[in-house]
Amino acid sequence: MKTRRENGISLLEVLVSIFVLSFGVIGAVGMQLTAMRTAQESAFHTAALQLATEMAEKMRANTEQMKLGDEENPFIAVDYAPTGEAEPGVPGKLCYSTHCDSAELADFDIYEWKKRINALLPHSRARICRDAAWDAAQAQLTWACHPGSGNSGPYVIKLGWRMKDPDGRFGAGADKDFPPAVAVIVEPYFQ
Repeated sequence: MKTRRENGISLLEVLVSIFVLSFGVIGAVGMQLTAMRTAQESAFHTAALQLATEMAEKMRANTEQMKLGDEENPFIAVDYAPTGEAEPGVPGKLCYSTHCDSAELADFDIYEWKKRINALLPHSRARICRDAAWDAAQAQLTWACHPGSGNSGPYVIKLGWRMKDPDGRFGAGADKDFPPAVAVIVEPYFQ
């Protein structure tokens, strides 16, 4: 008796190959999602660093306001957490084409900065204060400000936002706090 040899692919072999291929596709999709999320967080970090540097330059340029005490300096009073689509309070004078003194210019610069934060960083917070130390016990920045003895600590601009969880939703709830992600120390031009 002769045995017949078949040259085809069995249904079982096809199912196994589809199963193996599906694992590869699922892995590739997962890597793509992780890469997209990482790119988005990198873009947020870049935007936050640019915003903090921009405000630091505006603070340095406004020497009259920076020479004031911490109680009068409008930059030190910034603690901003945008709520949804609400725009920050409009200052008394918009300095686009009109002459502004140093106090009006500081208020205008803060207003413009808050608008940009609201547009570029979702669920964010910004704070400018004197901070002589960061929380070494937690090894991360905190929103609390420790001005040091006699308000001798440096000016610090802190920016943070809620990061997304792996499922794509924002991590901390509205009632939970998140640490700053970017901090820039501002040294005034004057001494």
